[in-house]
Amino acid sequence: MNGKPEIRDANAQLETAQPLLSEQTLGAVHYRIIALCFAAWIFDFYDLILYSFILVPIARELGLSPAESSLTMGVAFATTAIGGVLFGFLGDRYGRKPVIIGSVLIYGAGTMLCASSHNLAQLLAYRSFTGLGIGGEWAAGQSLVAETVPPARRGRYASYVQVGAPLGVMLAAAIGGHLEPIIGWRHVFTLSAAPAFAVAFAVWRWLPESDVWRRTGARPTLSMQALRDLSPFHRVVGLLFIVLLVNSAAYWFTYTWMPSYLRIARHLTPQASGNLMIWMQIGALAGYAIFGALADRFGRRPVFSMYAVMMAVGILPATIFWDQAARITGLIAAALSIAGFGTGVWSGVGAMISEMLPTHVRNTALGLLLNVTRGIQFFTPLIITALSPLIGFGPTLAIGALFSAAGSAMVWMLPETRGRIITAHDAA
Repeated sequence: MNGKPEIRDANAQLETAQPLLSEQTLGAVHYRIIALCFAAWIFDFYDLILYSFILVPIARELGLSPAESSLTMGVAFATTAIGGVLFGFLGDRYGRKPVIIGSVLIYGAGTMLCASSHNLAQLLAYRSFTGLGIGGEWAAGQSLVAETVPPARRGRYASYVQVGAPLGVMLAAAIGGHLEPIIGWRHVFTLSAAPAFAVAFAVWRWLPESDVWRRTGARPTLSMQALRDLSPFHRVVGLLFIVLLVNSAAYWFTYTWMPSYLRIARHLTPQASGNLMIWMQIGALAGYAIFGALADRFGRRPVFSMYAVMMAVGILPATIFWDQAARITGLIAAALSIAGFGTGVWSGVGAMISEMLPTHVRNTALGLLLNVTRGIQFFTPLIITALSPLIGFGPTLAIGALFSAAGSAMVWMLPETRGRIITAHDAA
């Protein structure tokens, strides 16, 4: 018994003496971290967006009105905010790894429960539970990547992890457009839960904890203290919140109702609608994959701004200019690919936030900023439902282009952080 404190002290000294992973050459442990965070993010985003692609058959079977379908979408966004704040605190107190495991298990269980829904109340409850888990995973994964990848390549590898978002949407488009008509939406939900449980096991077995987090020694409690620790950074946190809010609005104005818009307003088959959304995700894959390399080369702000402009331009042909664009073969698919490419701005968000804040509040800030701004999108599908009868379905979705253009300008109010050491603020 008397030897245990000395053993712990020796282990702590040994760990402190070793260089941080972010100070080492990229190796097997880095690639394992990136691969596992990537897998967790794919199915996080897939489970969030899946409902948009199977909304029509669910509404038909359960007798849901458009307003009730929008409410179901919005509730998932709202609970991601709760999950993001809760798991953000937990990630800074107990570590990045346990939060990733817990959040993945929760969103997997929530998705499986959705298969047993027989009325609106049950569907709302299960989507809320799914949203809690979805809200927790991103911040912990991005914190872990930011704290372990060397500064010169941080943006690049953070963006590689973020490629999981368009892959998740592409998978949802393929499942919703091609598999759901064959096996039904209940079996889709059941099958969609299985990968989450597999990822949770892999993370538990093979993912290391952040060495930067281990060394800080800071373990904030679930109190206002963690938020007070952010107060010296209130200006940058406020600016980040605004930039993320407008870009989140741009994204979800485009995505929440786009698959159903193509089927309802443009009278496309599920397969044709799914194929257009897949084209959008092909563009997104390219945009997400190269954002980090461009941002590491030219800076976070100029690349973010350029991408946001591309998203704004790409949305318009499929919405307010549909009649004109449909006359030119392939133009709508190409435009949606450009819009998808522009959504690659989200590849830079994790690295940007991580580089602006200290380690002991990083996960809290990541969870709060992404998920509260996404939680506010609870109102987006409801606004779309309310505005569409007044100004048209296409023009309503085109509002996303205005938000994206605003985000392109606002990002210039933030500091440039390319190449910043991840522990630069830890003495603050």
